[in-house]
This record gives sequence, C-alpha cells and structure tokens, in this order.
Amino acid sequence: MSPKASQLFQPFTLGDLVLPNRIVMAPLTRNRATHGTDAPNDLNALYYAQRASAGLIISEAAQISRQGQGYAWTPGIYSDAQIAGWKLVTEAVHAAQGRIFAQLWHVGRVSHVSLQEANAAPVAPSAIRANTKTFIETGFTEVSMPRALDISEIKAIAVDYADAADNARRAGFDGIEVHAANGYLIDQFLKDGTNKRTDSYGGSASNRARFGLEVIDAILKVFPKSRLGVRISPVSPANDALTSDPAEVFGYFAAELARRKIAYLHVIEGATGGPRDNAPFDYAALHREFSGAYIANNGYTRTSAIEAVTLGAADLVAFGKAFIANPDLVQRLRMGAPLNMSNSQTYYGGGVSGYTDYPVLAEAAE
Repeated sequence: MSPKASQLFQPFTLGDLVLPNRIVMAPLTRNRATHGTDAPNDLNALYYAQRASAGLIISEAAQISRQGQGYAWTPGIYSDAQIAGWKLVTEAVHAAQGRIFAQLWHVGRVSHVSLQEANAAPVAPSAIRANTKTFIETGFTEVSMPRALDISEIKAIAVDYADAADNARRAGFDGIEVHAANGYLIDQFLKDGTNKRTDSYGGSASNRARFGLEVIDAILKVFPKSRLGVRISPVSPANDALTSDPAEVFGYFAAELARRKIAYLHVIEGATGGPRDNAPFDYAALHREFSGAYIANNGYTRTSAIEAVTLGAADLVAFGKAFIANPDLVQRLRMGAPLNMSNSQTYYGGGVSGYTDYPVLAEAAE
C-alpha cells in the first residue's frame, strides 16, 4: 500500500475518542427491529458486530419517540425494552473492539397515520405534504398529510431528543449523531421549501436553524460535546425537502455548531444515494466554517476516499451500501479487494438473508 493510500487507514482522534481508521459505517435503515416493541435484538447485534472493524459505526436511525417514527420496524430509543435491545448491540460491538454512535431521529412529516399513536397526523414545521413514500407493514405507501407544530410542541420535541441522548448513554453507546438530513424533521425546519412559518422558527436562516440548535443545546445538558455529531444534507432533495439558500442556512448552522464545539459534522454531498453534482455547493467552505471533524458521505470509492483524506477535503469518509454487503469492508478497501454486491430486495425488513449472511474475504475465496 502506498503512503498516500495508507492515510485512510491510519488512526484518527475524534473528540476524545481514538478511531483505528478513518472509515465510517454510515447509518443504514434496515427495518429489522423486533415487531411490536421496535427494540433491537440478537440479530441486529450480530449485524453490527460483524462490521466492528469500521473506525466508527453510526447506527441506523432510532426514533426518539413514537411520534418520531416514519417506517415500520425501525428501532426506537425511548422505551426500556429498546434501551435493553440497544445494549445487546453496543456490548456486541465493543466485544469485537468496535466503536458505535447512536443516530437520533424524528422523521417529522415523512410518516403515515398507521405508524402514529391513535392514527394521528404526522407533524411538521408547516402543513405541507411530502411528495414521497414510506414503508409500512403492508409495503411502500404515500406519506400522510402532516399538521404544523405549535411552539410548545417544538420545545417538547427538543426535550425528547435530550431524553433519547440519555437513553443512548444508558444503552452503552460511545456517542450520538443527530439526524438533521434527508428531509426529516430538523431538515424540514432548515429548508424554506418545507418551512413556511412566520414565527421565530421560520423566515430567516437563523430562525429556521433555531429548532436544530435548540435540540443540540438540550442534548449538551446531558451528553458531552466531544461525543456528539450532526448529519446534514444541504442540497439533497431527499423526501421532497429543498431550500433556496443552502449556502446561507447551512453555513450559519455549521458555524453555530462549531461555536458549540461538537465533535463532527457528517455531510451528505449532493443528492442522497444519487449524483454528487445535482446542485452547486461549496463543501470546502462548509468544512472551513466548521472547526471539528468533517465526515464526507455519498458515492465515495476507495480511490476518491483516499484522495479526499489525503488532500484534507475530509477527515473521515462514510460508506453506506458497501457496508451492507461487505462486513469486512475496511479490510477489502485496505487490500484493494473486490466488493460483494448488495441485494436491494433485502434492504428493508426480513431476517438473516441479505443482512448477516454476506461472506467475508476468506469465505468468498472458498
């Protein structure tokens, strides 16, 4: 391996946590939590332990409340059963010498009444229905019409995030990531295409960033800043969330996060799971605006990841789908070995097939 290539595989200090390499397993929704409780289980623990050679694992998104759920069989982090389930996961990852952060999630309007308590309408900054689908027990379906949150409810959701952060600590996670990307609730507040409010949470970039920053401030009362990250997607159209001023609003948000000295900013560059150049955006400027670690995400290959780290465009690089099919992805990237291809038919829901049965290199050779 060339000295240039080796930088991706060298240790990195994230906050006060030493990572053995700069390869991050991105959060990946797999819809395999226990039916009825939405608690993680032994199969989930095995899945994550298989991938513990990542420098850092960021868990699949975990809803902070029943209201925050947008898909069937995604794990929560608000009940005792769910905390116990996540403890199975963290203990398995730690036994395999891994490190894992919990991603905290409220989907906002990207939900369906069948997933909400008493078939209630999903909530959002503004009562605008998303042009997107969600996954319920009968399969994919259009999302439901949301209702706009009132200010007291917004404040209460920030408290739910703090409670979820404390639950993550109880479950043994090494840190947490706040999901502020991909058209979910915090992103819905940030973007003016989904936020039409005329109060202190709408209008200017600073007003639209207010909710996300209140969430961070609430979490920082119960969780150390050195173990906290935030994920954003400035120009991704995921879940029908767009904004007219991505540089302004996300530049402001990043600067405010830097002022709070959190550990990292995890950036989906371009369209989530799609083109990296779908809209102009200066990621280098965002990197300069944020003083902590910068995790780059979206469509990276071994070559482009090595280049990004070598040139200083990223401190760490997150891989998503590649980790689904390659539990030993770090070894394969280090060796330049071929990758297994993932089966998209088994991404969401199900059991072992397409989840914990992908072969590692030695098994593939046999």
